[in-house]
Amino acid sequence: MNTTIKERSNTNVKKILPVILATSIFMQMLDSTILNTSITSIAKDLNESPLEMQNAIISYVLTLALFMPVSGFLSDKYGTKKVFIAALHLFSIGSLLCAISQNLTHLVIARVIQGIGGSLMTPVGKLALIRTFPKKELLKAMNFAIVPALIGPVLGPLVGGYMVDYLSWHWIFLINIPIALLAIILSVQFMPDYKSPVIDFDLKGFLIFASASLLLSIALELFGSTVRLSPILMILMSGFMMLYWYYRHAVRDDNPLFPLNLFQVRTFRVGILGNLATRLGFSSIPLLLPMMIQIAYGQSAVTSGWIVAPMALTAMFGKSAVIKILNIFGYRKTLMINTFIIGILICTLAIPSIHTSIYWYVPIIAVLGFFNSIQFTSMNSISIADLRNYHTSSGNSLVSVNQQLAIGFGIALGLLVLKIFQGDVKLIHNEIHNAFRYTFLVVGALTILSGLVFRRLHFKDGDNLKSPS
Repeated sequence: MNTTIKERSNTNVKKILPVILATSIFMQMLDSTILNTSITSIAKDLNESPLEMQNAIISYVLTLALFMPVSGFLSDKYGTKKVFIAALHLFSIGSLLCAISQNLTHLVIARVIQGIGGSLMTPVGKLALIRTFPKKELLKAMNFAIVPALIGPVLGPLVGGYMVDYLSWHWIFLINIPIALLAIILSVQFMPDYKSPVIDFDLKGFLIFASASLLLSIALELFGSTVRLSPILMILMSGFMMLYWYYRHAVRDDNPLFPLNLFQVRTFRVGILGNLATRLGFSSIPLLLPMMIQIAYGQSAVTSGWIVAPMALTAMFGKSAVIKILNIFGYRKTLMINTFIIGILICTLAIPSIHTSIYWYVPIIAVLGFFNSIQFTSMNSISIADLRNYHTSSGNSLVSVNQQLAIGFGIALGLLVLKIFQGDVKLIHNEIHNAFRYTFLVVGALTILSGLVFRRLHFKDGDNLKSPS
């Protein structure tokens, strides 16, 4: 009888855990993008210049990059359940403080509190998922949980536009609280509490790696700004020097924050590099396309949000198809071909002229959402496919940090390319729309080339993750 109750409980955990993770990912991704359409309104209400409000975004991104590396250690020491619920509470408190902020300083402090919670939520939830599901079931579970990462950036500008127009900017933060409360209630009952033996926390390695993440994040946030290029390059080089220092430290330390033998696992190595390379191309699209529709076509934020909204719907179809596709073609072929298709689709965004209807973009962005869904699920699952149990905490944390930095670098690169073309008046014939078109061609070509990274995969890699569709 006790065995039956235990099996039933385990079944319930397997059903609800992906929902808990999906809820936290959705909340975090929505929050990361919803602020973009509301900055002007917040700046006006707080009596600040919209240009100065960039600090509210940068503070959140930097906090994520700083504290994600410690998520694995905290989970191992205090348990996934306690850390995850604590992260949800921090995120909720930070959201409430954001909503009642009276000035920019208050808002930045509140965003830091939000960022601490956000830096722990997704890595810890994902770690619990990895340890709960056997390899054969992991892909399906992760496939479900990862969809909010596609929907959040699409709904963010849309929801933010409506809230600012019809309610007030305070609601873009208050909307997080009921979602977080739901996740807390589910977590109390269904979140498993995994712990692992902890030797010592690599404080020196954490400080070095956190410094590297901080410097790289600052550099990518400054790219495309009015700051001169020389100091940005100095910050960037300092970040890479700190990474090299961490490498030297990890070679000598017995218990480094991120063990270097993680990179001896081919699927992990390719997954990390592939995530970084491909996101450099397509991470900027959810920002560039709405920006072009508003600036070049003179449409509202709500209209631009509706143009990219179909991406969320087709992501659902991609989610339902990805397991069958991977079972038939395998990870190597799927990722190489899928990355090529995404690059081509990004390039086709450059075809419409300024006189073409903006709704021409709808079918392109819809198809792009389908293949993006396949890409994210495939890259995330192959990265952890062959990790040993004692490597899941550190490996999962490093994957999360890598994704965060890759998305930021991708956005920064897209904005930098756009700024370069915008400054070449002769090339774009003094038409801002042409600058966007050339930018789409560049990032699309970069995405196509990034698919070569996945040639390093063996055709049997990921077979241990395959399951019946």
